[in-house]
Amino acid sequence: MNHLDTHALQVLDAAHHLHPFNDNAALAKRGTRILTKGEGVYVWDSEGNKLLDAFAGLWCVNIGYGRKELGEVASKQMTQLAYYNSFFSCTTEPTVRLAAKLAELCPGDLNHVFFSNSGSEANDTILRMVRHFWAVQGQPKKNVFIGRLNGYHGSTVAGASLGGMKGMHAMGGLPIPDIVHINQPYWFGEGGDLSPEEFGLQRARELEDKILELGPDRVAAFIGEPIQGAAGVFIPPMNYWPEIERICRKYDVLLVADEVICGFGRTGHWFASEYFGIQPDIMTLAKGITSGYIPLGAVMFNDRISKVLMEKGGELAHGYTYSGHPVCTAVALENIRILEEEKMVENIQANTGPYLAKRWAELGEHPLVGEARLVGMVGALELVPRKPSREYFPDRGAVGQMCRDFALRNGLILRATNDAMLLSPPLIITRDQIDEMFDKAWKSLDQTAAALGIGKVAA
Repeated sequence: MNHLDTHALQVLDAAHHLHPFNDNAALAKRGTRILTKGEGVYVWDSEGNKLLDAFAGLWCVNIGYGRKELGEVASKQMTQLAYYNSFFSCTTEPTVRLAAKLAELCPGDLNHVFFSNSGSEANDTILRMVRHFWAVQGQPKKNVFIGRLNGYHGSTVAGASLGGMKGMHAMGGLPIPDIVHINQPYWFGEGGDLSPEEFGLQRARELEDKILELGPDRVAAFIGEPIQGAAGVFIPPMNYWPEIERICRKYDVLLVADEVICGFGRTGHWFASEYFGIQPDIMTLAKGITSGYIPLGAVMFNDRISKVLMEKGGELAHGYTYSGHPVCTAVALENIRILEEEKMVENIQANTGPYLAKRWAELGEHPLVGEARLVGMVGALELVPRKPSREYFPDRGAVGQMCRDFALRNGLILRATNDAMLLSPPLIITRDQIDEMFDKAWKSLDQTAAALGIGKVAA
């Protein structure tokens, strides 16, 4: 009966549902996986398979699945006041309280928030707000954004343009004007004979070269993910971001940190900007702000930007029907309360983070793994045909997909990007569950290596 129910759902899905980032024709033929339940770090599908979700949904289920507190808060708020807008000089109590809480949590003088429904919308907001910020100060030509190749900032028109993924740009005639890109700090794939530190400085200084090429009077902002997530968890050398910040300050270019993936504890700090020792002017938030339980995004602006927008900006002709939705902000407040009261960030720093780092490094010893990189609770295994080379497999991406499929059969969810296996588990993962993840990942690597005829694989 379960199989028949699953098939019926798959037929309906294929007939009516277009999936994001999928070949929908191919997906319709093989059938979607129907998820039915989640508890802690595990999810179950409609066939009864129990899977350790080592990717936290889509980088976001930080406090784990099945937290009834969030549902109870949402229900209470829906009953009391299900919706009101932030237009017409209005707001709601949870929206005000969340704005104040975010100002408390975010580093430095990031004291002002604009709410959206997603990270994509938040980055659209940033594009408009930053250009408006410079225009009302008499610098309308200071409107160019610099991003990075393979950066990801969402899939709306502005978000996809700010990101540097050529496959996304090919659909819809992107990027839009006055958005340019520099190279990414991907040492494993592009560092050559340079040390990570030499490479970090080289790639950071491409920003200065681009600013000088365009003219400092034209460049409004630089945007980047502290760790490039969707590209393959590219963790830059530690000197990269401080040099980026130095360059931005030198030329009065606003620094935008897209913390959609890294925020709310993912790196073992509340925000990855703290891990890298930088102070952004603007910060993009989403995903972990509600642990994915309900859609919400936010932009944090520093005092300088907010002062200009309020004193010189006039009417803020921008917003969304659901900006500061009271149910979403109430859930976010409860999510943050749980993160704080259960000391999840502190636990990652003192306990599970170091243990995961140890076990992840052990996976790096597998014959198939060229690099095992990790910060806190986000990492990647780069798969290679020969160690210790940093070369790629000829049909790039096929081996990663193979390993991902083996992992699913073994009860483990990892994401494959090209031939890198990406990790982003719920922050509540325990040492025992890390061991379980390790065993299933090692088995999946063994099976992949055996299918490829690579090396003598340890038992």
